[in-house]
Amino acid sequence: LQHRGQESAGIDVSSGNGIDYHKDLGLVSEDFTKKVLDRLSGHIGIVHVRYSTTGSNSLSNAQPLVVRYKNGYLAVAHNGNLVNAYELRYELEQSGAVFQTTVDSEIIAFLIAREASKDIVEAIKGCMDRIKGAYALVIMTENSLIGVRDPNGFRPLCLGKYNGSYVLASESCAFDTIGAEFIRDVEPGEIVIINRHGVKSVKYKCQEKNSLCIFEFVYFARPDSTIDGINVYRARW
Repeated sequence: LQHRGQESAGIDVSSGNGIDYHKDLGLVSEDFTKKVLDRLSGHIGIVHVRYSTTGSNSLSNAQPLVVRYKNGYLAVAHNGNLVNAYELRYELEQSGAVFQTTVDSEIIAFLIAREASKDIVEAIKGCMDRIKGAYALVIMTENSLIGVRDPNGFRPLCLGKYNGSYVLASESCAFDTIGAEFIRDVEPGEIVIINRHGVKSVKYKCQEKNSLCIFEFVYFARPDSTIDGINVYRARW
């Protein structure tokens, strides 16, 4: 998915005991040598390529973001923009929150982490109640992989299967590249939880209207992807 961002790249992995990661400025091919990849082993992983819309192009803003909180480790990869990021950041800082980056994605990580008394799905629901705007999220704990799509479906997210495991990606072309099977698009407002028990879907803020950003078909997506049942090449044609 390098076409979706060329400023920085990161990989986070978990083997069930903490999260190991590597991220750097530049392209995937520049950042991830064989030596780096050999060090990143685990049974869950998330990856992000960045095209900055909020926050400067700096290493501290590279994703996925990793935070340590009461329940362990949490990693978040975010595609989109929050329209109420400034208000939420100000509110959280007033209550004592300390931010390490200037990206709105850190607000998402913080809102989930502050709900440590709840399970991860309930914490995500609480976060969705607060944030407004465009977000497709891939969230990793030490034992689960979770996908979240905003209630309007502004940004794409899809589910696939690879060698008995499940994968999430912004576009179906990622599945074609690694030889995975496309299963379906994640619905707007849906939370998909993947763990050792399989796949579970929680439709929390689903609504009938899908407002996928038209620029996915005009510019962002790769022509060989299919988003929400529409082939990008044919849409452009």
